[in-house]
Amino acid sequence: MGKYLAALFFPCLLVILFSKATYYPIIGLILTVALIAASVYKGYTDTFLLIVVDAFSMTIGYMISRRWKEKVANK
Repeated sequence: MGKYLAALFFPCLLVILFSKATYYPIIGLILTVALIAASVYKGYTDTFLLIVVDAFSMTIGYMISRRWKEKVANK
């Protein structure tokens, strides 16, 4: 259960963090996908459902980052 809660929140937060650091949401998404791919390769992500939860969380993080960038660009 703990892995699923972590998969629900951490990828979203990573996308937002990397997006704020680089000012590009797509770069934040790419960096997060690379980290998730490394965890799958190492065996930390062991079920298909966990990968789906990670992907959902990264999508939400990307959407939040895009809104943040649009809000900053309009100011």
